[in-house]
Amino acid sequence: MAGLPLPGPALTQSRDLPAGGPPVPDQVRNVLSTLWAAGHEAWVVGGALRDWLAGRRIGSERWDLATDAQPPRLLGIFPGSGYTNRFGTVLIAGVEVTTFRRDHRYGDHRRPDQVTFTDSLAEDLVRRDFTVNAIAWGRRAGDQEERWVDPTDGIADVRARVLRAVGDPAVRFDEDALRLLRGARIAAQAGLTVDPATAAAMTAHAHDVRYVSVERIGQELRRMVQASPPSAAFRILADTGLLEHLVPGLAAQRGLIQDKIPGHDLWDHSLATLDALEDPSPGDERVRLAALLHDIGKPETFIDGHFPGHDQAGARIATDLLARLAFPGRDVSYVARLIRWHMFSYESAWSDAALRRFMVRVGTDLVDDLLLLRRADNVGSGLAPDAGRLAELRGRIAADRLARHPLAMADLAVDGQDIMRALGREPGPWLGQLLARLLDSVVADPARNTPEVLLASARAWASPAHERAASATVRSE
Repeated sequence: MAGLPLPGPALTQSRDLPAGGPPVPDQVRNVLSTLWAAGHEAWVVGGALRDWLAGRRIGSERWDLATDAQPPRLLGIFPGSGYTNRFGTVLIAGVEVTTFRRDHRYGDHRRPDQVTFTDSLAEDLVRRDFTVNAIAWGRRAGDQEERWVDPTDGIADVRARVLRAVGDPAVRFDEDALRLLRGARIAAQAGLTVDPATAAAMTAHAHDVRYVSVERIGQELRRMVQASPPSAAFRILADTGLLEHLVPGLAAQRGLIQDKIPGHDLWDHSLATLDALEDPSPGDERVRLAALLHDIGKPETFIDGHFPGHDQAGARIATDLLARLAFPGRDVSYVARLIRWHMFSYESAWSDAALRRFMVRVGTDLVDDLLLLRRADNVGSGLAPDAGRLAELRGRIAADRLARHPLAMADLAVDGQDIMRALGREPGPWLGQLLARLLDSVVADPARNTPEVLLASARAWASPAHERAASATVRSE
């Protein structure tokens, strides 16, 4: 590692840390104990350790281990384990265990061309990306107590709330461009500020994100929106110039003034909306993505201080972006629909039928998250959270749900088979059109949802005379 001397063999215990160590899960403790009993060093490393030291919730962060045992030895000690990558990482009971190693030249700016194993924990730690990730807790075989090993002063950086690259930051980012994204995400997750030299190197290497796969970029964005506050990582991306390479539509929001919170540009509004979002279902980041992207169509639609059609443009842009980043199609569609409908306007004068038509139009699966998004948009705009009578709308929707009124095809008292039997017709486009019309009729009047009424309506609407009249109406229009 350039410019960073290796510690000697006597690695000292860090001071002023809890004597009991981190709250290691049982399955991780079992792997550690087995390796110690087999005569090997074994240490906890990685994000879970970093976040615990920072006083942050560990959550689902993986507990990673490092050891002097080489991969064939690990496979022998733990029957049924297997490799997870070409660098010798072994998955043991859900825990990733990596042999101490040295990395060599990174020809593709992502992965080392070659790794060689070492028996030195310190040598393994100083090859890592950031000092807060170059910390270990564990022991050598034969030692009586676990201890902390910290060759790059990462614990001091955690306490100072600083994210600092190990050694020369320009070298670290040139080796692996993914570290540019990881730096922003880790700083946000652990509540750290990027140190000036590391931030300057991120800026200088921002264009290198082209070496990162779109799938990995998408994964990092998912994790960024789950940080607390979620805006933190995106501010780092913007300040280092990474944002314009990753999401140009968001970078274009910077400096675009709108009539909302004084002093806030459109980018500030998007981040304020993201931070104001109440948690949707646990682990579901789709609403946060929609909050981040809800106004991504505004730069494209800006005319004389207004943004006509920005909701539709935003849905299209978000669809293209998320699909390009390899998000699952169902998530792409969900986020795009939230953006498409986030400009809805509710009035107390809506009839119950109008309320139900609104729920059907935007999607009954979407409506709760749509209200969460609008509430956050209100806060991000400097308005009261429930501006626009959101509380009233929420209450009316809840009451309608309690009444269990039909809102979907599956709620109809008849199905396509019933209609085809009653009319004696084969399947075709007519059937879906007729079912949609029947649904609309029961949304307007739930009392119509009986087999007798629906089949009578189907016979009337599917009669040749009725179809000819409908076609004539369409032609005249």
